[in-house]
Amino acid sequence: MKISGVVLLGGVLLAGAARADWPEFRGPAGDGQAGAAGLPLTWSEQENVKWKTEIPFRGWSTPVVLGGQVWLTTATLDGHDYYAMCLDAATGKVLCNEKLFHSDNPEPLGNAVNGYGSCSPAIEAGRVYVHFGCYGTACLDTGTFKVLWQRTDLPCRHYRGPSSSVVLFENTVILTLDGADLQYLVALDKQTGKTLWKTNRSVKFNDAEGFQKFAKDGDLRKAHSTPFITNVKGEPQMISAGAKAAYAYDPRTGRELWQVRYSCWSAAARPLVSQGLALILTGAGKTELWGVRLGGQGDVTDTHVAWKYEKSAAKTASPVIVDDLLYMVNDDSTVTCLEVATGQLVWRERIGGNFAGSPIVADGRIYLPNQQGKTTVLKPGRTFAPIATNTLDIGCMASPAVDGKSLYLRTKTHLYRIEAAGK
Repeated sequence: MKISGVVLLGGVLLAGAARADWPEFRGPAGDGQAGAAGLPLTWSEQENVKWKTEIPFRGWSTPVVLGGQVWLTTATLDGHDYYAMCLDAATGKVLCNEKLFHSDNPEPLGNAVNGYGSCSPAIEAGRVYVHFGCYGTACLDTGTFKVLWQRTDLPCRHYRGPSSSVVLFENTVILTLDGADLQYLVALDKQTGKTLWKTNRSVKFNDAEGFQKFAKDGDLRKAHSTPFITNVKGEPQMISAGAKAAYAYDPRTGRELWQVRYSCWSAAARPLVSQGLALILTGAGKTELWGVRLGGQGDVTDTHVAWKYEKSAAKTASPVIVDDLLYMVNDDSTVTCLEVATGQLVWRERIGGNFAGSPIVADGRIYLPNQQGKTTVLKPGRTFAPIATNTLDIGCMASPAVDGKSLYLRTKTHLYRIEAAGK
């Protein structure tokens, strides 16, 4: 069974590499693939729960796991205080709960979906990088829990709250700030936190296209997506979905390589790359999945869009790819399976509930946790094949993480380590 994606993370070429940790949002290759064997197929509050730890306040960030530690972020519901937490992976004991930032006047969220602790951190040996959008970014030593550097001078009016997660590449920490006022990407030096490059989004916004109210409030300009770094003809490219357009950048310099224009905003799903295509979910509005051929330059909207798929396309959760098929779940629980090469529909089924967290692939299975506490497990393939459903007391907004034989599920109130008994 072949998994998707060839990406560069930290300067190391990965091709669906099997790793026993979860260093960032969507895992070691950024594509939701876990090179794990032995994950449990079934669990409940009484079955296969190694530990369960209450997480204070609110945060939808994905936990990151490395070296026996689990890190995540959380923030007060009013957005005044922002925390980094570290748990012992073996016991679930809280080792660190550090308040890093304070805001006297955080911008109201305007909805009940997002929070102030939604940006997933990233971790590497000795260091963890946490991000709360314009409210602050910090690097902590994972041994001493001391703050090594921090930034509070990256402006952005998030409007619905910060969401884009941290990406590590070579010697840089790459951040995405797509707000109602400013839209840009910035690369910080890992050692010092100093800015190495900053690139503004180049799309031209048109506020007179029938969305005047949304444009005035800022919805048409913002986005929540996290970039995906891949390799094209031996060179790194960073695919990033924003409002009204998606882009490819050189992650070493921030130089824009190409863009595709669309009518949507609030793009949230992380792009994928497979079979020479960038797979991009366009966001709110006329939500579509686009297959864009790699290798273009400039505006490639009319030349490199190989196919588009609209019906029940996912708005929030990121897709996964197994073999030559892509799987996505939309907010209202419709799971769609498409051919990567053509965008042709293979099957489409509803599994119930509402979805914000992204599915993962492990042990030849697709795990899909919903907001009501149910995780559906599917067997990939050309027929719809559910093989298990598992229920916890509270549902997930965050995406799962995997470490070895352990599945980490962050619900709205707790973090669970789920592992088969006796493993």
